Amino acid sequence: MNLVRRLFPHPVLTVLLTLVWLLLVNRFSLNSLLFGFLLGIIIPFITSPFWPDRPTLRNPAMMIEYTLVVLYDIVVANIVVARLILFKSNADLQPAWVCIPLDLRTPEAITVLAATITLTPGTVSADTSDHGHSLLVHCLDAPDPDAIRDEIKDRYERRLMEIFE
Repeated sequence: MNLVRRLFPHPVLTVLLTLVWLLLVNRFSLNSLLFGFLLGIIIPFITSPFWPDRPTLRNPAMMIEYTLVVLYDIVVANIVVARLILFKSNADLQPAWVCIPLDLRTPEAITVLAATITLTPGTVSADTSDHGHSLLVHCLDAPDPDAIRDEIKDRYERRLMEIFE
């Protein structure tokens, strides 16, 4: 087991790098698969000293639910933002900065939350507090900033706490 752990310090990353390589090549062949797998072994092996405190996932199966929720929210937000741009005048938009107090404490979970917010059209994570206890988010149209804060905490942060903490 120790030999396998030394050869594959991040097995999930190995699989992800292999898949990303196959997507980048945009053609499946045995050579592409083998080269992608080779990259998937070498890159985590070389970078493993820079990951002394690997994040532990408390509930990895919850990542599937989280991914589906985020993908659904991205599609819905695209439609909402398109409607805002096409049918609402700039004077009627109510952009706002929303400060979201965080219950998350692990840097990986906070990073995933910030990336999720930025991936969702109409919102951008702009900053975190010095100790990572709050996140500053800009919203394209936020008539009720408190509702947006509560939605982010309920839809994303709660799930991330189940995954990471």
